[in-house]
Amino acid sequence: AFAGATVHDIFNLLSVAILFPLEIISHYLYHLTKAMLPDSVNDGEEWEGPIKKIVSPLSDKILKSNKDVIKDIATGKVESCDTYYPVLCLDGIEDYKHCASKCDKDAGEEVGVDCGRVGLITCDKTTGCPAFFQNGANLHDDSISGGVCLVLSLFLLIVCLMGLVNVLQRGLAGMSTRIIYKATNVNGLIGIVIGAAITILVQSSSITTSVLTPFVGLGVIQLEQMLPLTLGANIGTTITGLLAAMVSDNVDALQVALCHLFFNLSGIVIWYPIPIMRRVPLRGARALGRATRRSRLVPPIYIIVVFFVIPLLLLGLSSLFMQKTVGFTVLGSFLVIGVVLGIARFIWWWKKQEGLQKCLACLDRRTDMNNTMKTLPEDMQFLKSKVSLLAEHTGLPEDEEAGDAQKGSDGTAEEVAPENEEVAIEDKED
Repeated sequence: AFAGATVHDIFNLLSVAILFPLEIISHYLYHLTKAMLPDSVNDGEEWEGPIKKIVSPLSDKILKSNKDVIKDIATGKVESCDTYYPVLCLDGIEDYKHCASKCDKDAGEEVGVDCGRVGLITCDKTTGCPAFFQNGANLHDDSISGGVCLVLSLFLLIVCLMGLVNVLQRGLAGMSTRIIYKATNVNGLIGIVIGAAITILVQSSSITTSVLTPFVGLGVIQLEQMLPLTLGANIGTTITGLLAAMVSDNVDALQVALCHLFFNLSGIVIWYPIPIMRRVPLRGARALGRATRRSRLVPPIYIIVVFFVIPLLLLGLSSLFMQKTVGFTVLGSFLVIGVVLGIARFIWWWKKQEGLQKCLACLDRRTDMNNTMKTLPEDMQFLKSKVSLLAEHTGLPEDEEAGDAQKGSDGTAEEVAPENEEVAIEDKED
């Protein structure tokens, strides 16, 4: 199951490792997509998938994020989120018209007089203001609301995934398992098309991969069958972005969507058609799966390192060079050299100094220790029962054994009870 969950990550990481330096050197994605752009595109109505139509009305009543905040910060219109605070609703009425309607600066409208102001949480034209929206809220209030919703969403996601696995375990038995196995045992190109079609339909590659992962864990789908479905999901998620960009009036948005599409297509061309290249992500995913079987610490370590430590390290190094000062540039250069040397030293230790075997041995020791601690109460009860049987066989009551042991520890002579004298003589002769 963990191999099925990470084969998508391995493919993306390998694609970035090759295509990102290639793009920096040649800018082939930029020039390719630039040549495909029209002179202009017309503004149209945004396309919305069926899943979003079902989920959005409910989620908008709980929390609706203000996408203008990150867009304005990215384009340099504002310097920080503080510009959007405090939240202000005209006449204290919490609805879209009094809180989230935008001011027409050309007409001389002012915030607080003619229109309201919203922060990270905004209101919807149809459903109104969500439950976590608060008039007069500051950045700290909205951040806490977002954090609470994040924790609740992760909890619900885990519960739903556990329920999905439980339903699949009960439903996929016998004939149904063989039917699904035969249905998914198709040519790789057909699998890519199926994965793309499913993702376009549900408008989320996460849904596709989340459903496929339990199937791999239950043995219904082989890892070789999941890889093309996952690659198709990669293409499908770019198609949804492409459709959204085509109905906007921004040519740059369309170019970004095309770059996303051709990035995934380039990765597929590199890593899937040739069998020897295809085995690279498959072997990487299987190695992580085998490590997970040895210890359950592997998944959290993998998540922390890949999705937190490495991005924060790269972001920190990039920020040093973006300061455009001699001091930070020199410091960043030394840190980059140190990181490269550290990676080289780790690879040497991993390959030449039996680092892999040492890590696996450490995982095995921790697993054995955890298993021992789990079975310790049962083992103690088993030993006590055996000691009782031994005491019954020798004819010594347990309290007399304890007394004899106490006498032995004090160095005093032990006396054999008259009723047990024959047993003691027979034991000595034996």
